[in-house]
Amino acid sequence: MNDPLDPLTRQFVAHFGEMGSRWGINRTVGQIYALLFLSSKPLNADDIAQKLEFSRSNVSMGLKELQSWRLVQLKHQPGDRREYFQAPEDIWEIFRVLAEERRRREIEPTISMLRAALLEEPSSDEARHAQQRMQQMYELVDRLVSWYDEVQHLKPETVMQLMAMGSKVTRLLTLKDKLTGAGGKSARAAKTPLQHDGDAVNASPAAKE
Repeated sequence: MNDPLDPLTRQFVAHFGEMGSRWGINRTVGQIYALLFLSSKPLNADDIAQKLEFSRSNVSMGLKELQSWRLVQLKHQPGDRREYFQAPEDIWEIFRVLAEERRRREIEPTISMLRAALLEEPSSDEARHAQQRMQQMYELVDRLVSWYDEVQHLKPETVMQLMAMGSKVTRLLTLKDKLTGAGGKSARAAKTPLQHDGDAVNASPAAKE
């Protein structure tokens, strides 16, 4: 018989279950992952079902989902034919895998769709305006992906140093904008490369009056 969860672990597990739906996974999967993340040793499906009071079938489906995300590792115990599971020890590896999977499942399809849409010839002013908005989105997402590609090759220690420098970098960029005159209307206008000066759809309300 497994020991019941201590109050601190139970609170953490319950919170991950509640947050699961916001992250695109169901409550059961979130709770299973939270339990494995905190566990000091690998657990088998029976252990998990008993600790969380889930059915064995729900645990099996949850583990398969976590394996598809590469968020759990399969382990074997000497003399035991059952499969054991654990979360990666390295918290940075967990973050990297999760970010990479979300990129593959969510970001890359969006980039492909935007690229195809931007190759289309707009048939009206409304379509041209829509394409300009998609261009803005594409540039932002593409820049974020490029930034991620650079960061994922850095050592965790280097990433921590960059994060610690966050406020200093922000102040430096703000000062640069003031000195160069960036920011404000001119900077915003530069972010719409497809915009045409004569497009009525992009005129401000004041200009229309």
